[in-house]
Amino acid sequence: MQVKICGLSEVQHVTAAAKGGARYVGFVFFPKSPRNVSVAQARDLMLAVPDGICKVALTVDASDELLGQITENLPVDMLQLHGGETPDRVAQVRTTYGLPVMKAVGVADEGDLPALDVYARVADQILCDAKPPKHADLPGGNGLAFDWRLIAGRRWAVPWMLAGGLTPDNVAEAVHLTGARQIDVSSGVESAPGVKDSARIAAFLRAAGV
Repeated sequence: MQVKICGLSEVQHVTAAAKGGARYVGFVFFPKSPRNVSVAQARDLMLAVPDGICKVALTVDASDELLGQITENLPVDMLQLHGGETPDRVAQVRTTYGLPVMKAVGVADEGDLPALDVYARVADQILCDAKPPKHADLPGGNGLAFDWRLIAGRRWAVPWMLAGGLTPDNVAEAVHLTGARQIDVSSGVESAPGVKDSARIAAFLRAAGV
């Protein structure tokens, strides 16, 4: 099982994620998010990440300027696109910045599933996340889950990750129902919005079977 702890903003929680066996650590570059970090903050955080752990920069409909700042100044390993980026934009980002790209796709019902197939053709990985409520400020990190049975047994041409409302209490069930081999958590390991909790990070990683 490979786990991504996302929305990190303090070195102590980067250390907790690494110590617990996380395979990915994510950093959010989106001002509306309580997990938002600046490029300068992210640099210190990323330099604290041990070798072998994938450092992911999460952006939401980011401009070329922001993506340039991130890729030129940070030791980032992967870009996560978590907005309304089109398949063409995903392909463009992948080509322009020379990094693997993970595209998040919101899922609420069966009508959302075809988009997963579309993005799997242009991204290096796809993230199956809960679709945010209408007019929500955040495209992810809302602590919402979707009906995991919608993707039970489904596979795509690229690796995929399960996200959305996962906690230490439900992650084992989510993995059992979906067959996911990669999972992503953010709000589920927090004591308050944007405030990670080292004990919850450790509990989540144990529950996920890392």
